[in-house]
Amino acid sequence: MPSTTQSLGHNRTQESSTSHAEQNVAPAERIVSAAVGAAVIGYGLSRRSSLSGALLAAIGGALVHRGVTGHCYGYDALGINTRERNTSAGTRGADGIKVTQSVIIRRSPAEIYQFWRRLENLPLFMKHVETVEPIDDVRSRWVVKGPVGSEVEWTARILADRENEVISWESLPGADVQNAGSVWFEPAGNGGTEVRVILRYYPPTGRLGAAVAELVGDAPDQQLAEDLQRLKETLEVGSAAIND
Repeated sequence: MPSTTQSLGHNRTQESSTSHAEQNVAPAERIVSAAVGAAVIGYGLSRRSSLSGALLAAIGGALVHRGVTGHCYGYDALGINTRERNTSAGTRGADGIKVTQSVIIRRSPAEIYQFWRRLENLPLFMKHVETVEPIDDVRSRWVVKGPVGSEVEWTARILADRENEVISWESLPGADVQNAGSVWFEPAGNGGTEVRVILRYYPPTGRLGAAVAELVGDAPDQQLAEDLQRLKETLEVGSAAIND
């Protein structure tokens, strides 16, 4: 029969293992979750008389709890554990959010490519993009609407630029939100073009950022689909939309 000391030691080991297993959020992600949660709570309490204020305070509380405990119930449901995942550059893509959408536009690949390549045109159909300011042939400065009326900024550089075929880009180090993407212009017959966009970004709160966005009706896949629909409407109304 095991001694009392042995039993207590075994129980402590079990408790330690259970506690470790319950933590499924990476340390850096916990810090950001707590900080963002506190800010969201503060803003929500400032609007406590409204339903949206109460909702924001609740979301902020969940973020703070996530940061303090290192446990995310959403991760449990999805089988995700960023605490144990290798987050080196080689595997970072597994932690990001990848979104892919496409649309058929009744314009030639050359026309659509030229419109997109003038980066200052992007806010015309990207709802959350405030401005895109070209710096030189490959770099541009982006200002995008952030949560709770804030703005996020980054500088991006073009990685590949094959005329009438593809443009790809990535944000430079120091971006508020690290991101990368590509847009492909593929002939679709009858003079039309399939425009296919692939985006990957790494929100400060990891995958929870996508869950919160979906909760408030702004899921990233839906947002991209709506942006491409606006691009289609912009380019199909007439040549002036392309040439201006």
